[in-house]
Amino acid sequence: MNIRAILKQYRPRFVFTFLLLLLESGINILFPLFIGYAIDNAINGSYTGALYLGGLSISALVVGVIRRVFDSRFYAKVYQNIGLKADVKIQDKPSSVRAARLSMIGELVEFLENSLPELINTVIGFIGVIVIMATLNMAVFYSSVMVSLLIFLVYWLSSKKTIAFNKSSNDEFEKQVIIIATNDKKLLSHHLKEMMKWNIKLSDLEALNFSISWIALSIFLVASIVISIHSGILKYGLLLSLVMYVFQYMESVINLPFFYQSWLRLREIKTRIETI
Repeated sequence: MNIRAILKQYRPRFVFTFLLLLLESGINILFPLFIGYAIDNAINGSYTGALYLGGLSISALVVGVIRRVFDSRFYAKVYQNIGLKADVKIQDKPSSVRAARLSMIGELVEFLENSLPELINTVIGFIGVIVIMATLNMAVFYSSVMVSLLIFLVYWLSSKKTIAFNKSSNDEFEKQVIIIATNDKKLLSHHLKEMMKWNIKLSDLEALNFSISWIALSIFLVASIVISIHSGILKYGLLLSLVMYVFQYMESVINLPFFYQSWLRLREIKTRIETI
């Protein structure tokens, strides 16, 4: 079963939700900048910036609600379509495998509906924040690029282990229904222990990667604030905006690896489904 072929038939709807995502992401990137301008305007006795900030907030609400209402109905149809076609292809498989594959398909569709929008928002936010930081302070911009490369390298080096652990976990998961049907508590206990073993390995690997990333980001945070204070920015609003963008950058760059790991897991699931 080819997932791409099935999703291709929904191309216009995917394009529509993607455009809504781009618009929503673009609006979110502008918040720190609008906050800075609103503060500078208020200091000078003008509230025009505050009104613009309010308009931006309402725009974010309208676009966000429209996208979420549309997505919940759209992806429900995608899941139903993929699930039915997958089950037809695996009629000769054990019920345990069929149940596991349908659960994995649900995980895939859930990623498309919930995690993919967050990923796109994060990527666009990450790029947008770096570009804006470049316009505000080049030293902070160069530092952010170096930290980003270091973090991406850490997760890339561990990708093979992540794929191997996910494969072993999914192999064990496909045995679950059959094991439950045996009513053998000893066998079930061993199965659950094996499932948790791979989850623990994945968790330990993530803890190591996260620790290295967070140390790098903590150093960047302290350095960027010192650089910002001594950069010669005279307007308090712009200085606040730069610091807020530093925090927004940190949030984006620490979340991107989680999406990368989810993609590695889903790639393994996709391989199982498409080899049916």
